[in-house]
Amino acid sequence: MKRTLGTCYYPEHWPEPQWAEDAARMAEIGLTWVRIGEFAWSRIEPTPGTYDWGWLDRAIEVLTAHGLKVVLGTPTATPPRWMLDRHPDMLALDAQGHKRGFGSRRHYCFSHSGYRADCARITLDLAKRYGQKVAAWQTDNEYGCHDTTISYSDAARDAFRDWLAQKYQSPDALNRAWGNVFWSMDYADFAEVGLPNLTVTEANPAHVMDFRRFSSDQVASFNRLQTDIIRRHSAAPISHNYMGAVVDFDHFATGADLDIATWDSYPLGFLSDRIAASPGHKRAFSRQGDPDFQAFHHDLYRSVGRGRWWVMEQQPGPVNWAPYNPDPLPGMARLWAWEAFAHGAEAVCYFRWRQAPFAQEQMHAGMLRPDSQPAPAYHAAAEVARELADMPEVQETAAPVALIFDYMSAWAWATQPQGRGFDYFNVVFGFYQGLRRLGLSVDILPPDTAALAAYKLVLAPAIATLPPAVLAAFAAYEGAALIGPRTNSKTADFSIPTPLPPNLPGLDCVVARIETLPPDLPVPLAMGGSFTLWREKLEGSARVVEYTTDGWPALVAVDGLHYLAGLPDEPALARILTRLCAAQGIDTTPLPNGLRCRQSGAHRFWFNYGAEAVVHEGRSIPPAGVVWEKIG
Repeated sequence: MKRTLGTCYYPEHWPEPQWAEDAARMAEIGLTWVRIGEFAWSRIEPTPGTYDWGWLDRAIEVLTAHGLKVVLGTPTATPPRWMLDRHPDMLALDAQGHKRGFGSRRHYCFSHSGYRADCARITLDLAKRYGQKVAAWQTDNEYGCHDTTISYSDAARDAFRDWLAQKYQSPDALNRAWGNVFWSMDYADFAEVGLPNLTVTEANPAHVMDFRRFSSDQVASFNRLQTDIIRRHSAAPISHNYMGAVVDFDHFATGADLDIATWDSYPLGFLSDRIAASPGHKRAFSRQGDPDFQAFHHDLYRSVGRGRWWVMEQQPGPVNWAPYNPDPLPGMARLWAWEAFAHGAEAVCYFRWRQAPFAQEQMHAGMLRPDSQPAPAYHAAAEVARELADMPEVQETAAPVALIFDYMSAWAWATQPQGRGFDYFNVVFGFYQGLRRLGLSVDILPPDTAALAAYKLVLAPAIATLPPAVLAAFAAYEGAALIGPRTNSKTADFSIPTPLPPNLPGLDCVVARIETLPPDLPVPLAMGGSFTLWREKLEGSARVVEYTTDGWPALVAVDGLHYLAGLPDEPALARILTRLCAAQGIDTTPLPNGLRCRQSGAHRFWFNYGAEAVVHEGRSIPPAGVVWEKIG
């Protein structure tokens, strides 16, 4: 598939005579895609029922006349002010019961039926008018951004009660599933069930988990409302732009109704506020981003998109929203794009074309400065476009290693972390980093996968409940599997199961006790390294591969199936992964700090996230450098 570049553009922000000049410059440097419209509801419909289509018609005509392909966004992330007069109760409420008001964006509750009806109406109007004129669609913008998945509004409460009634059919069944005999929490009617906030102490975790499932389902159904309408009037592919480290809703479920998964990649902003890392690590990569964070999401969203994915927003320079906003190291805008292409991206679109001189994002860099002079990303995009023209097609191949990712486990461990700092995303990301430090390419699989045979090694850390199909797949799997800790430790109703976990096929061991460890209380392993934060004490006759220094099994196995009884630190994880890979004939090469590689078809790509040149196996990679080679 041809790899392409694009940008995000807001014609309503600029004088109309400037549009043609902008479009010509975009085409001149080799851009293909232009995303527009996702925040333009107030300009499309200035007052209820009164439309101004002319400017949008002309903008699309100008862009397409210059050979550019338009991605049109539905504008439902930014309802206009008059919408509040129509639906005063459409605002989401936070966990403290405060309204999330007008004046920025995403100020709606997914459960509000009146707002949904207006979203369906504007989506229908757009699809009928532009269904044959645009090349792709985007629904809404960044579901979940600004903690907007979960709402504690009356609309959410009423919809949640209906969701519970459909799931459980009777209050008695709900009471049994939730264990409401505890603390006299029984309900006699679904109308008595409130939302799990503002309780004296923690709410029933089963109640919280069902509310998280409900909230995720509301995102999926809100998205489906739009995709169903668009498909009746357009054959163009439909996408949504997900975020980094946002796990509030199930992206696999939402992605099932989409053709393409896209995500918004802001490496420096995410390093600053979304990654659990030491101050030294953040300082070393402050102008480059974490060496694995972007790659993780590339692999995740390739899975969510069932092979089709883009970067819809690529950081071009300093952003405006992180605690601190350094300027990227020269070359990083090129590296980030090539890393996405090496992981299979169809398109990389820089955000945004021109830096806005007004409003909340005026300090967010663009490809052009506010005075329309080129910023560094302008030249970087032109360079990547020239390289793409000369580069043979990059073909995707299955990686030797797979990692299972489960959004519901993120909700489970946020609901009941047991130890401060136990965060599902960071647990899984830590295992991913361990694989990448060994020079490995990784595929990420959904939690209901049974397709393990293509991989020599599969990792499944901290999955709360393994579905029966996955358990059966592990029983039949002939490769090596590393499971745990905390995997299969809850039922679907968020209770401790019996038999006790991990209850894996053929593995005679149970988790007899668990403990969570303060940062200054690691448990050393006899072969080196330590367990940190989470440690389980196992009983049973399973073969012990490694012990802790206090004599408890740390890693047990039956055939290729391994269970890990704690969270390993970096040295311990490297040793365990290296041994498992060697047993499966997977070549590993420990990489220098900041150097990463990705094999894609017949090509191997090397990326230097470091600020200094790196020499590795006879090849020299400059700072922020990208090197590729043909293999095989």
